[in-house]
Amino acid sequence: MHPEIVRDAPGSCPKCGMTLVLVAGTGSGESDDSELRDLTRRLWVGVALSIPLVILAMSPMVGLHDLFGLQPRPRGWVEFALGTPVVLWVGWPILRKFWLSLAHRELNMYTLIGLGVGLAYLFSLAAVLFPGWFPQEFREHDGAVGTYFEAAAVIVTLVMLGDVLQLRAMGRTSQAIQQLLELAPNLAWRLREDGSEEQVPLDSVVVGDRLRVKPGEKVPVDGTVLEGTSRIDESMITGEPVPVAKAAGAKVTGATVNGNGSLVIRAERVGADTLLARIVHMVGEAQRTRAPIQRLADVIAAYFVQIVVAIAVVTAAVWWFAGPEPRFAYAFLNAVAVLIVACPCAVGLATPISMTVAMGQGARSGILFRNAEAIERMRDIDTVVVDKTGTLTLGHPALTDFVFEGIAEDEALELTAGVEQLSEHPIGLAIVEGAKARGLTPRAAGAFEAVNGLGVQADIDGKRVLVGSRPFLEQHGVDTKRWEGRAEAWRAEAKTVVFLAVDGAAAGITAVADPIKDGTREAIAALKASGVRVVMLTGDSKRTADAVAKQLGIDEALAEVLPEDKAGHVKRLQGEGRKVAMAGDGINDAPALAQADVGIAMGTGTDVAMESAGVTLVKGDLRGIARAAVLSRATMRNIRQNLVFAFGYNALGIPVAAGVLYPAFGLLMSPVLAGAAMALSSVSVVTNALRLNRVKL
Repeated sequence: MHPEIVRDAPGSCPKCGMTLVLVAGTGSGESDDSELRDLTRRLWVGVALSIPLVILAMSPMVGLHDLFGLQPRPRGWVEFALGTPVVLWVGWPILRKFWLSLAHRELNMYTLIGLGVGLAYLFSLAAVLFPGWFPQEFREHDGAVGTYFEAAAVIVTLVMLGDVLQLRAMGRTSQAIQQLLELAPNLAWRLREDGSEEQVPLDSVVVGDRLRVKPGEKVPVDGTVLEGTSRIDESMITGEPVPVAKAAGAKVTGATVNGNGSLVIRAERVGADTLLARIVHMVGEAQRTRAPIQRLADVIAAYFVQIVVAIAVVTAAVWWFAGPEPRFAYAFLNAVAVLIVACPCAVGLATPISMTVAMGQGARSGILFRNAEAIERMRDIDTVVVDKTGTLTLGHPALTDFVFEGIAEDEALELTAGVEQLSEHPIGLAIVEGAKARGLTPRAAGAFEAVNGLGVQADIDGKRVLVGSRPFLEQHGVDTKRWEGRAEAWRAEAKTVVFLAVDGAAAGITAVADPIKDGTREAIAALKASGVRVVMLTGDSKRTADAVAKQLGIDEALAEVLPEDKAGHVKRLQGEGRKVAMAGDGINDAPALAQADVGIAMGTGTDVAMESAGVTLVKGDLRGIARAAVLSRATMRNIRQNLVFAFGYNALGIPVAAGVLYPAFGLLMSPVLAGAAMALSSVSVVTNALRLNRVKL
């Protein structure tokens, strides 16, 4: 309930009394269940002593007192012997939290439980030790003063049951994070200068180390492949089951699983800087934040205990002065029932338990929420603004198309790549990488020449090869008219066209573009299907922007937008009454991410962007936006259900416990039944929250 409370050791929250939860990603990584085991042991002792205590206390009412052969006074001592260990030892954690609530002047649910149990036990103790203190009105038909050891013991046992079930459920909410933590390897193979290998602890690896990743092993840290080829299972990050091909220059992520190949990687992010560690840290921090919807619960909780104590006092007074005989018994039991049934633990759990489960579910799907507010706001988003480069597209040029005539396709690509491999231009490098990806080897070239901004030429296998723009080839007397129709069609798709000429004759054209990311079309379609308007911002030309927007079915494309103007466009949309989410990946997107109602950063982008955003998509897959919206709506629906149940439970339970149904129906709620209802309300809220683990994203 109170995420601002942080301790360096296990314990209880001084404000609400609830058990403090280990922050995700801290500690040794092994779950500490010592408290759960202790409470479970106390619970079973409570059950073992409470059952015979209840049977003994109920025996006179069902005619079994003769069976036990106990007179009223000895029976009171037996009840004392059975009930005292339950209240004082089994219930010690509860009594301690009750005392801390008074000491810290932070009245909470344990204040109510402690008052109810304490009053019942102390009254019963006085009835056994000093029966002469009590007038005739306090005595039962057999002359003995009535005791309530069984009520105190059963209430303690039921509260302990609720705490045990709550601890078990809370443990399940962080299960996804614990599974991620367990994925990280403990050892790594480090390469020495002489090429030999040594196995070292993971925490001794530093940035720049060369590491060997053997077949079937986990990648130890985030880095770049230097040697070798393999396929890596990245499902723990992306959720996609198909392994990803890796070769020299490819990025790898720590804790992913290597396939059959052997890789040498250079360590680039180690320790707390790895993607896995950052995921765990972000989820841990997010789980400790509050959602705006919790403010209502907080305001009510601030006055709730005082109001309940006042209701209990009024209940006791009304039954004492206006109730039937035995007036004291009615007044006492109904006041205790009010204190117990009104325990606000269900109200306190309603919001944070759902948020915690949702964040774990999001982490499993590659969606990291920085705080609880981002989850709540995501539900209301009606406009998504996306940056083009690196968000809709991969962010770097790649070979996309090629057509050749009069020459074999593979030979043409090898010649084109042979010339371009001597160039430093990004378009040329994209052609070289594209040829290599198709299993081709660029031809060796000589007599290389480059004309800045136009093209390159070289001699390969006795042939003069020209690669470049149409003006470049025309300068060398090459006619390119036959290719202009195809070239113009590609330009309309925002592609850069490169011409090829061999020995003075045009041989074909290739196209290079910043490719649309896999899943982008599906993501845009899913957002539009849910009624979300999609707006693209880019610094590219209007022609390129319109071409990309047309391919993806984007509603509006804003081109030639300067980096400093992106936040202004987001603010304009907000001024029109729209709830805006901004998705971006670069430093220049950070102001717009911060301005938006929800900032969404690509996990493949810059740290600045991720620090400015409320949501991070681990692998930069835009389909995560639609999934985040689904999870947000399910979470808020779940929270509303919890709050309605928790407040409705108290709204119904308190009047019934106070006895409003007695005059008309003769119905009363015993403290034992109130304790059971209180425990079940918390368990029901937790169980409802855990249903979020089954939401399909």
